Amino acid sequence: QVQLAESGGGLVQSGGSLRLSCVVSGHTSSSVMGWYRQAPAKEREFIAAIRWSGGDTHYADSMKGRFAISTDNAKNTVYLQINPLRPEDTAVYTCAAASVLYGSRWYLGEVDYWGKGTLVTVSS
Repeated sequence: QVQLAESGGGLVQSGGSLRLSCVVSGHTSSSVMGWYRQAPAKEREFIAAIRWSGGDTHYADSMKGRFAISTDNAKNTVYLQINPLRPEDTAVYTCAAASVLYGSRWYLGEVDYWGKGTLVTVSS
């Protein structure tokens, strides 16, 4: 059984930074990991995805600049660094696994596995 477990969320001041983690357990053929977020009363947004092998990345245009996705393959972990944080970054951040890096599937939420999410609250 594949499980994705996020951690690292919490209450952070505006201007600060945060690194979220997502540990993948269980056997999966999904070769790409990604991050989404969903702010209160808003739709889910795709942030970025990364290939386990080679580290190729794909960022949503609106997320380029303050977000950085990375992996530690030895730890089966994908990270999302956010710097600097803004109040509008307040959201539940969720990791996901898929088999493609590019294309519309990430924007449509068509992934293989989902985590349960971690809440990030940014105070002004």
